[in-house]
Amino acid sequence: MLDYWVRLYRLYRLPVTQVVVLLLPPTAETVIETSFNMETTRHEYRVIRMWEENPEIFLNDQALLPLAPLAATKQPQILLQQVVERVNQLSVEKRGEISAYTQILAGLKYKKDLIRQLFREGMMRESVIYQEILAEGEQRGEQKGREAEGRTLIFRLLTRRVGELPQDVRQRIETLSLSQLENLGEALLDFQGMADLDAWFSQEGV
Repeated sequence: MLDYWVRLYRLYRLPVTQVVVLLLPPTAETVIETSFNMETTRHEYRVIRMWEENPEIFLNDQALLPLAPLAATKQPQILLQQVVERVNQLSVEKRGEISAYTQILAGLKYKKDLIRQLFREGMMRESVIYQEILAEGEQRGEQKGREAEGRTLIFRLLTRRVGELPQDVRQRIETLSLSQLENLGEALLDFQGMADLDAWFSQEGV
């Protein structure tokens, strides 16, 4: 660590903060050093023990997310499920790469079959939800399209039956639902003037 510090400082002439990240606990007899001491030379650096770190720090930062499975927890499988959920919330552009890194690091602590199972299930759930959202969006789009076409037709027919529509009347028609537009389309065939349209508004409570 001292050697790295000297090289970096010589190259950039800037302050250097060094951090060692330990991914897994060492054996019981291993001593984790946080400094180098030799005669009059003393060099210190920070050591992060992943198994002691709060997982929330890593779950809430996509850059640190791959390290989250190695954080402190009494319920490892639940933590891994949370990680999968966070990965699936990422944008499509970043999800694949971060998912790969996360699975690699998770392999240091979890069984391969469990990792594959949870990530596969997570992707399947996301796929189902995505398809539902997509289908719902398409339905809404189709409905809005039908409503827009219906209003255009209603405006044209009403103009022919009762004359040019005042702006306030047009605004009231803009608020009508698809079913109300269909009802108006049937009723306007019997309209003779603007009074009939006003009566229809009153009847419908619009």
